[in-house]
Parts: sequence; C-alpha cells; structure tokens
Amino acid sequence: MYIFLLNLALLDLGCISTIVPKSMANSLWDTRAISFMGCVAQFFLFLIVGEYFLLTVMSYDHYVAVCKPLHYRTLLGSRACVHMAAAAWASGFLNTLLHTANTFSLSLCKGNAVDQFFCEILLILKLFCSDSYHREAGLLAFSAFLFWGCFVFIAVSYVQIFRAVLRIPSEQGRHKAFSMCLPHLAVVSLFVSTGTFT
Repeated sequence: MYIFLLNLALLDLGCISTIVPKSMANSLWDTRAISFMGCVAQFFLFLIVGEYFLLTVMSYDHYVAVCKPLHYRTLLGSRACVHMAAAAWASGFLNTLLHTANTFSLSLCKGNAVDQFFCEILLILKLFCSDSYHREAGLLAFSAFLFWGCFVFIAVSYVQIFRAVLRIPSEQGRHKAFSMCLPHLAVVSLFVSTGTFT
C-alpha cells in the first residue's frame, strides 16, 4: 500500500507542477499567454491518466487485502507492487506521448491562441481544421474507453470488497476494513466526479 501511496503522491506532484507555476506567473503578470513549447510540455507532463491507472491498481490491492488476505503476499509481493506501479507510470507516459505527438502533428487553421493558461486537448482541437482532428478524436474515444474500463474494474472490486466486509462477524474487523478502503474510494469518487464535470 505504501508503494502505491508514494507513487500517487509523486504523480499528484507532477500533475500540479505542470499547471500551477504557469497559473501563478500568469496571475502575477496579468496575462493568459502560453508558449507553444510550454503547451507541448503541459500536454506531455500532465499524467492524469497514469494517476487514474494507479488508483485502479490500488483498488485491486484493496480487493486482495480484504477478500484474499491469506494470499496477499503471493499475489502482491513487493516486486508485483513495483511492477504494477511502473505499469501505471508507463501507461500514463504512453497516453500523454500519443496525445502530444498526435495533437501537435496536426495543422492549425484558426490561429494558435487558447483562452486560458492550460492547454486542454478540447481547446486545442478547436484550433484545427475541421477535417484534421479525426485522429485525435479517435484517440480521445480510445482513452474514454480505457477510462470506463478502469471505472468498471474499480466498481467491481469495491462491490466484492463490500460483500466480503459485510460477512465479517466482528464489528472491529469491519471497521478496520472500511477504514482502509473508504479513503481510497473517496479519492476515486472525487477524481471521477471532477474529471466528468470538467
């Protein structure tokens, strides 16, 4: 669990450091400009997908800890945890690399000015020629498919966890299991709800 928490903290730090410094600079100098290379860097370093994959892996960790506690060491030893965390990082980098390479290889027809300090894919898509953004739209659809796949995996994991917790006879055991899982579930809920709203 601590390996995953460390990686989650590092991913959060990385996501925040791609946006907050530019936001602070823009508010200090009362501007909303961002350079082309700054936009590319934000695209590439914004590893929010890796964070979501790591939250998915953490739900599997909680599932094994609650539903199969006697097999925890064999299923999730330290080597397996490191491999799963590395896979979350790698998938986050791969996703951002695909989006960055695909987005910035398209031709801009409507200028190069965005309305805010953060280079979102949807804002950049508005600047492309109407027929040149289909590749990026397809990549966004694939990312949405992965997002919902992870969401279903997390939901199924927590259904299994809650079924196992409700079968625990002691109230202290149920409390311990809930206290381990509920913070993660709150983070996932906040992550999914704000992402969906955005």
